[in-house]
Amino acid sequence: MPFREKTAYIMTAILVVGALFYFNKVISLSQTIGETAPPVLGFVIAYVILIVIVSIIAMSALGIAAPKEANAPADEREQRILDKAGHWSGYVLATGVFAGLLHYSVTLDGNLMFHILFGSLMASQIAEYVLQIMLYRRGV
Repeated sequence: MPFREKTAYIMTAILVVGALFYFNKVISLSQTIGETAPPVLGFVIAYVILIVIVSIIAMSALGIAAPKEANAPADEREQRILDKAGHWSGYVLATGVFAGLLHYSVTLDGNLMFHILFGSLMASQIAEYVLQIMLYRRGV
């Protein structure tokens, strides 16, 4: 399994857990106050810190386990995979942004729009790693 595929698996897991953490907090707060929770800077900061710390630890461990692979530049095949996955994940982001804007234009709920847009950022990054895995498995 190529090094970048391993990192894609690890980052997918980290980002999914981080998104679940964030939206669990938002849903819990929304239920407590009885409406869509406003954006809470503390939740966003906690999400970012969680992702950064766990990513550093996981990527460091993976790099220590395979130092030659970690330092190798992406070959032509890997570069095509990274480019395609990044391109396609942009559609996920655009769809989420469009959905958030459309929802806001109908309901005028800016709090939910924020969470939809932030969720689409998360989903697009997760999609990028999932697409990388799929393309590696497919042999593109």
